[in-house]
Amino acid sequence: MSSEVFGVEPEGVDSSMPVPPRSWGEIAGEVILVLPNVTKLFARLMRDPRVPIRRKILVGAVGAYVVSPIDLIPDFFIGIGRLDDIILVSLAVDHLMRGTDEEIVLDHWDGSVDALDMVRSLFAWGAAILPDRVRRFLPR
Repeated sequence: MSSEVFGVEPEGVDSSMPVPPRSWGEIAGEVILVLPNVTKLFARLMRDPRVPIRRKILVGAVGAYVVSPIDLIPDFFIGIGRLDDIILVSLAVDHLMRGTDEEIVLDHWDGSVDALDMVRSLFAWGAAILPDRVRRFLPR
């Protein structure tokens, strides 16, 4: 199948050499390599006074929920027991990063811009699982 859309080839795209699909192992390897940078970014954003306090409070509340023994979906359900934790952490980190100026996020990021884009898309994907009617209750 060609990369043409409606008979028009996207400008600057070289379709002569298709990119082979990446395995889950390759993707997981990239995520593991980026994890230290994500941890540092998260800690730095939480300490930065330029980041809105309401966003930090949401992250703190989600952190308290994750470590508490009370869960919406009990952890002993194999496969889905951690799902609520993962979704809420994704939502909180996505909310923190979206509500912080791009310049501040880049000041605290140690990796490449491509890796940051991958991290953002991963957290945005996790946050997008929640319905809009739930997300609208988040602090602005």
